[in-house]
Amino acid sequence: MTPSASPPPKPKAAPKPRAQGAAATGLVTEYEFAGARGADRAVLLAHGAGADMHSANLVAFADALAAAKIPVLRFNFPYITAGRRSPDRAAVLDAAIRAAHTELQRRTKLSADRLVLGGRSMGGRYASMLAAEQGALGLLLLGYPLHPPGKADQQRVEHFPKLRMPVLFVSGTRDAFGTPTELEGAAKAVRGKVSWHWIESGDHSFRPSKRDTGQTIADVLPTAAAAAVEWVAAL
Repeated sequence: MTPSASPPPKPKAAPKPRAQGAAATGLVTEYEFAGARGADRAVLLAHGAGADMHSANLVAFADALAAAKIPVLRFNFPYITAGRRSPDRAAVLDAAIRAAHTELQRRTKLSADRLVLGGRSMGGRYASMLAAEQGALGLLLLGYPLHPPGKADQQRVEHFPKLRMPVLFVSGTRDAFGTPTELEGAAKAVRGKVSWHWIESGDHSFRPSKRDTGQTIADVLPTAAAAAVEWVAAL
């Protein structure tokens, strides 16, 4: 008796992409909200690459805004929630700030044109790209990372001509991510009104040279935060 032929092997199913939890979708699960309800404006603050939403630098601005009865929402990007040190892919960072943007609108009942977007370093950069696309009441850039240190030819400014809202740059005068001359030159492409608050001898974290100024970061942060509050309130 002739043995029956064995059935052909089934093709292997394509491997399923490995889930990354929050980081796979850009879902934001950690927020900090403060400020008065019923305000006519609110601020979204995104943290920088090397910190989280509880960094003293970011909290100083958030607390000053809340004290002025301006609602402010901070959040953690997914990689922070997942306990990783390296930032998420660009698409995930973008999705996360969009989710936080929507969350701020939900909590305040304000439309996008009544929101000030901003943040520290990387967070400010992603806020500026979102503002270029969707508009905003204003853009608050705390230590904008114009270029990687030592690579002044790699400026992150492609979206600047689409910024039609008022912009406040808060930066240190010895920031390795962008000197005053470089920042002022790049900001000429911004279509909205540009304002500046310079922290004398401040580095990328706003820490001043105590030898040159006699000041510490604890001395300069309140002044910088007060300038940001005054600017936001005047929009």
